[in-house]
Amino acid sequence: MLIYDDIFHWEGFGGRLRLASGKCLLKMFDRSRDDTGGVVLLKPVVVVATDLADSKMTVRSCCSHIATIVTREHNIAPQRMQFVEHYPETVYGEKARKRIPQKFDAVELVWKKGVALHPKWRPVEGPLLDFLKEQFRSAKS
Repeated sequence: MLIYDDIFHWEGFGGRLRLASGKCLLKMFDRSRDDTGGVVLLKPVVVVATDLADSKMTVRSCCSHIATIVTREHNIAPQRMQFVEHYPETVYGEKARKRIPQKFDAVELVWKKGVALHPKWRPVEGPLLDFLKEQFRSAKS
């Protein structure tokens, strides 16, 4: 079930300079509220962040900071959340003949005292990939 779908702003560091501040499209799903067919999900909360063209920073460069803020603001237990970066399909070239397909990367984070550290990326696969593709397909409709 979609529980959040909005532009998410994060404050950076550096006081007045607001270094590393930015914004992204953020969608949050609580899969424990869906019919899972009796399957218990270890990470039922899926947070998906998508870059916005007019943001000063990318999601990839600030994913640990974003994940930390999201868990605090939405009262999410970090060990119950899967953070995902979304890259929409890109069409380019003469007559838009070339395309880069949509991509989802799971970000594994190390949590220390409520702060996300040491991100590692891997492609999303299996049932989670199917779930995300369906959610983003229906969002276009």
